[in-house]
Order: sequence, then C-alpha cells, then structure tokens
Amino acid sequence: MARAATLIENRLPAARQLIQLLFANTGRALTIGITGAPGVGKSTLVSQLVSAWRLASRKVGVLAVDPSSPYTRGAILGDRVRMQQHHQDPGVFIRSVATRGRLGGIAESTIELDLLLDAAGFEVILIETVGVGQDEIDVSQMADLTLLVLAPGFGDDVQAIKAGILEVADIFVINKADQPGAERLEQDLRAMQSLATPAAGTEQRQSPICRVAATEGTGVANLVALIEETHRGVSPVRTRQAAWESRLKELVAARVIDLLGPSAIVERAEKVVAGQLDPFLAADELLDLLMQNETVRGRPSHHDAPSDRAE
Repeated sequence: MARAATLIENRLPAARQLIQLLFANTGRALTIGITGAPGVGKSTLVSQLVSAWRLASRKVGVLAVDPSSPYTRGAILGDRVRMQQHHQDPGVFIRSVATRGRLGGIAESTIELDLLLDAAGFEVILIETVGVGQDEIDVSQMADLTLLVLAPGFGDDVQAIKAGILEVADIFVINKADQPGAERLEQDLRAMQSLATPAAGTEQRQSPICRVAATEGTGVANLVALIEETHRGVSPVRTRQAAWESRLKELVAARVIDLLGPSAIVERAEKVVAGQLDPFLAADELLDLLMQNETVRGRPSHHDAPSDRAE
C-alpha cells in the first residue's frame, strides 16, 4: 500500500496503470471529507472516529493532507504523530500527503489515493484537509459526506462559517463543546442556515449539528451514528455522479498539464510577463500545442472529429 501510494504521489506512469487495473474494485467505500480551520481539533477527531469504526470492525483509511512550504516545497507530514495509537492496527492505513502547492485544501493525488484505499477494501476513508479556511471546499467535490469542524473561541465564528464553506457541509461538528461559547456557536450556525438561500433546482436543507469533545471522546459515537444516518438519506447514484463530474474535471486538468510539460507553460508565462502575449492568447497557444502533440502521437484532435452541432 505504501509503495503504491508513493507511485501515485510521484505521478509515475506505473501509478496510472495500477489505478486502471484496480478501478473495477472501487465504489464501495464511504469517503468522508473533514475540513475546518487550523487548531479546531480535526486530527484528534479523526483519530477518535477511527477508533469508533474499528470497534465496529470496519477497516479505515486516512489521508491526512499537510501544507507544503512555498520555499522548500517540503512538508512536515505530522498528522501521523497525532494518530500513533493506530499504527500497529492492520485494519487502519494512515497516509500523510503534501499539497505540493495545490490550493483548496487537498493534494493533487487525493483522488487516486482514495481509489487505492477503496480498492484495497477499506470501508471508510477519511480525508483530513489542510485547514485553510473559507475556500477549502475541494474535498466536498470528491467526498460522499463533508464534515465542517468548528470550535468556540477561534476568532469570529460567523466569519469562519460564511459563504462557500457553509453550503458544502453535510454535518457541522462543534468540537471542544465542553468549553465556553459552544452554545453561542451553535446558535450562530442555526441563524446562518436559516438565512441561506438554496441554489436553483435544489431544496432548502438544514445540515445537522453535532457537539463533541474529541480529546475525551465525548459525543463521537453520536457523530458516527449521525454520519451513517445522513449517508443513508443521500441518493448514492446522484452523489456518485456529482462526485465524478468534479473528479473528471480535476483529472482532465492534471492530464493536460502533464502532456504540455512545465517548459511550455513557463515559456508562455515569461511572454505574458514581458507583455508579448495576453493571458487568453497564451492559454489558446497552449491548447493548440496540446492538440499538435496529440496529432503527432497518432491521436486525432477534437477539431478533426465530425460534429453534429449547428454552426
């Protein structure tokens, strides 16, 4: 598992072949995204959730995403330190993953690593995001359920739950609920939910709120029950299709960048900086270059394919 994960993170050709071979065995795991600001106790909560599901004899995989340094490109990968109690359990696999500069709270290889764990028979997969704040919503596009973890006393509580992140949370988890301010935080959450406007074509929904104290394990069993109840209430076909629409966009974008190569992108960026190209023309040139490369390799470009669109 560890060697396969390394292949995937290093974006080696063998990794793609491996995922293609394993894909028929995927689609059975419950993938849960866990997001929230730094310091709210996500790692501690993840460790408690692992313990709860292991008591139920379910195999659990954890992808803990850590930020990479913008200078050295390195990452501490320290979440495993907080979960040492599980390191000898063969029913638990924990992998720390560096973002390598990717924004949105997850790593570039998260989709493939999730598929690897799924194919390996892990029944629950927990993806703990970096914890960058309000725009950390990418995990919601690939997880079956998204938990937004909050805690009282972390700055402006309403600021932490406004636009974007509020809409993607399937369950709100108030951690450190034994501390002052938990009641106020729940009231703020409910007020924000009552003011939210549903997107066109969707129904108004109120995501449930669960209080826990992860360091003591208080409320974790209730949270597990709520997660499973919420998941049962979601259409699995609709959820999987929506998830794969987002995943395919990610995979196509990554594939295009791989095919172009960094030098082509750097060359256009230099011209944009020098004022020789505008960014839109630079993007068009890159797309043209991509189609030329594919034609040279013997694959017809999309422009060569017949079209039934009305001109």
